[in-house]
Amino acid sequence: MNKRLTIALVAHDRRKADMVEWALHNAEFLSHHKLVCTGTTGGLIAKAFGERGINAEIICMHSGPLGGDAEIAAMVVCKQISLAIFLIDDLNPQPHEADIQMLLRQCRVHNVPIACNRYSADLMLTSSLWDEDSYVPTEPKYIYFSRGE
Repeated sequence: MNKRLTIALVAHDRRKADMVEWALHNAEFLSHHKLVCTGTTGGLIAKAFGERGINAEIICMHSGPLGGDAEIAAMVVCKQISLAIFLIDDLNPQPHEADIQMLLRQCRVHNVPIACNRYSADLMLTSSLWDEDSYVPTEPKYIYFSRGE
C-alpha cells in the first residue's frame, strides 16, 4: 500500500485484550500507518508492540471517559482519520455513552469507515480500495426537505 493511513483504535475495558490481540495479529500492516488511540488502549498496544520489537507511530489521546472519544471524533470531523476500529462492550453500560455515540455518529456523517468487531476490521484492512488511487469515496449528500414537500 502506498497510502499512509491514520487509523483510530478504541476499545472498551472488557474489549482491550481483544484489541491488543487484534493489533498484534495485524502489526505488520499497522506498523506502516499512524495509529491514534484513546489513552489506555494506546498504552496497552504500545507496550505489546514494544515487547515484540514492533515499531509503530502511536499517538495516545485521553482515555475515553476523560474525553478521548471526543478528541478522536473531532479528528474525524477535521478529516484527520482514515479508518476507525472501535471494539465496543455492548454488554455493559458505559459512563461516557454520549461521547461514544458522538464518535460513531461523526464517522457515519463524515463517511469514515468504522469497524466495531474484529471481522469487519480485518475486512476493512484488507480492502483493495486502499490501493486504488482512482477510488475516491463520494461525500454524503444530506438533502433537507421542508414539511409538505
